[in-house]
Amino acid sequence: MKRLPPVIGVILLVALVAVPASAFQAQDLSISVQQNGDTVVDFSYHLNWLEQVAVFTRIVNPSQELASAIERNYPDVSVTVSQVRSDETTFVIHSFAHISTGPGGTTYTTPALSFQNAQRVLNQYWFAPLIQPDFSPKITQISFPDGYQENFYNQIAIPAISHTV
Repeated sequence: MKRLPPVIGVILLVALVAVPASAFQAQDLSISVQQNGDTVVDFSYHLNWLEQVAVFTRIVNPSQELASAIERNYPDVSVTVSQVRSDETTFVIHSFAHISTGPGGTTYTTPALSFQNAQRVLNQYWFAPLIQPDFSPKITQISFPDGYQENFYNQIAIPAISHTV
């Protein structure tokens, strides 16, 4: 019976070595621009079991990390997290879209987005060497108050978008 703990340790070590095959994967990113320039963001993602443990034990909080990253990169906005689930976060970015009014109507402009800095943030955690995340959403959908939409597929960076209503 004294051999049982070392055997369990070896099994856990093998499981940790196998983890990089499946890690954080961005799924869908929905960005909905409101008439006042606020933006509702719904971000779904997949976490492997190690990442789920990190979230469960509060080592890392994906929704708070996202909100903090947005506020750091866009100092003129504030973020309110409205819903958090194990695989999805919904939040509001206040004053995210720039609004200008002219003779042709109201133009909404969203700033460019990039998820390339997410890897640098992730590298601060002890488990970073164990995972290989994919921060590019499978689909990013940006919609405007009149229903117009632009879609991007598997893009790590999204350009600024302007649309006149």
